[in-house]
Amino acid sequence: MSTQELSKIELEGIEFLIKRDDLIDPYLSGNKYRKLYTLIQTPKEKYNKIISYGGTQSNAMLSLAKLAHDKGWEFLYYTKPISKVMREQRVGNFYHSLSFGMQHRELSEEIYKEFIASLSLNLDAKTYIVHQGGADRGAKEGLKVLAEEIRNLNLDIKAVATPSGTGTTALFLAHALPEYRVYTIACVGGSDYLKEQMRALAPIPENLTILEPKKRYHFAKLYGEFLDIYKRLLDAGVVFDLLYAPALWLTLLEKRIEGVLYIHSGGLSGNESMLERYREKAKRTRKCKKL
Repeated sequence: MSTQELSKIELEGIEFLIKRDDLIDPYLSGNKYRKLYTLIQTPKEKYNKIISYGGTQSNAMLSLAKLAHDKGWEFLYYTKPISKVMREQRVGNFYHSLSFGMQHRELSEEIYKEFIASLSLNLDAKTYIVHQGGADRGAKEGLKVLAEEIRNLNLDIKAVATPSGTGTTALFLAHALPEYRVYTIACVGGSDYLKEQMRALAPIPENLTILEPKKRYHFAKLYGEFLDIYKRLLDAGVVFDLLYAPALWLTLLEKRIEGVLYIHSGGLSGNESMLERYREKAKRTRKCKKL
């Protein structure tokens, strides 16, 4: 699939262009394709094991599971303890990652942080560790490719927007695209936490703007306004994820920011389980109203 495809939508009288990175690949799309670009280009003979860690519905987890499956690499993924419901689910990123051969290891809350900190020690030459969410300095090369693709579009606008978990995509894109303003928003924790995550990778450049939403959103929590903007975007012709995109779209509209190229960060595989959670919430709400 071409990485040059664009869509145009209009919301509340504002026109947005969208770079359709979600169309690159069903499993390795959006910012995960950019973050894992160097690993994708790596010959399969170089490694035999990939290690990562994080949440059980992580988009990066699923992308790594598919990549390791295609390369013939072992994939070991560490999480905190998971629920019985999660273990038995037959939808969502965790289930699909297991189907690609991911080896899952649970760590207790007490030892998780210390164990994860020790993962990078004494790795052999055939093992590679990808930090949570794909926060890796190797992502820099993938974002350079994205920056060049944006330049080659020859657009009149000089601002791009993309949501942030670890901030890796927004950070390295801002470095690679200094002539553009790069807008992002903290989707996991607040802006101070996002800046801390970014500074662990590289200095924060002046052309990177972290927008503040009107209200504080907690990651992976269900919000009626998130589902509403998801549906509005769907009606406008583009499917976005329900975890990261809603907060940024709401903030772009609240602040009336125009002339933006939105970089679609993919992550659509997670919608399967998120929509199920919204349906369950709606059922519970209807039951409560009947009481």
